Amino acid sequence: MRVCLASTSPARLMLLQQFGIRPLTVAPDVDEDAVVAAVEASEGRTLAPDEHVLLLARRKAADVAARLADDIPGFDGIVIGGDSMFELGGEVLGKPYTADTAVARWHAMRGQTGVLHSGHAVVRMVPGEPAREVHAVAEASVTFADDLSDAEIDAYVASGEPLHVAGAFTVDSLGGAFITRVEGDPSTVVGMSLSTLRRLVRELGVEWTALWATTDPSLEHADLGEDNDRDLHSAP
Repeated sequence: MRVCLASTSPARLMLLQQFGIRPLTVAPDVDEDAVVAAVEASEGRTLAPDEHVLLLARRKAADVAARLADDIPGFDGIVIGGDSMFELGGEVLGKPYTADTAVARWHAMRGQTGVLHSGHAVVRMVPGEPAREVHAVAEASVTFADDLSDAEIDAYVASGEPLHVAGAFTVDSLGGAFITRVEGDPSTVVGMSLSTLRRLVRELGVEWTALWATTDPSLEHADLGEDNDRDLHSAP
């Protein structure tokens, strides 16, 4: 069973690899801002975070599946798309990019609890058959240490790690020590909920264990576009 990750996010790739899956990675060619703006304009409203991440996860998976069907017509397997957003106090927090923004973000997050919204879309591809897609959103709450010192915040920001990750934190690297509690599937905070993916894969008639140790060396480094993932926990 082939597996394609519709992302070049190092965090999502590492997560799947840690749990026995070695996927082909293909960057989705999706203009995320334009997609969201078009849907919001057509519906006359702002998408909620769970709607936002699900929309983008589905578009990413669909884009990569369509290109695989054209470029690798014999592809028999699944395509996984994902997108994540972090929400704190009703505000969606993206990548801070600058040190000043990251420091301010951490001062606001200290001692607080936010929610990580993660959209998942899985497409089953069988040569000669129509593609089938299932999707779901997973959520996990994240609580930050209330005794985090200003010096620790400054040192963490100086490491550069939080500048290019949505929410300005990681749970699987340097930022993990500043998180006191995660409620929900812990892998959700890394980038994808494995328990959610397992459920979706089984809805498509595929056993999760069939995905273990899957790889195709001839395809492993395919690059069919540019990834615009706003993943939470990729290293800079």
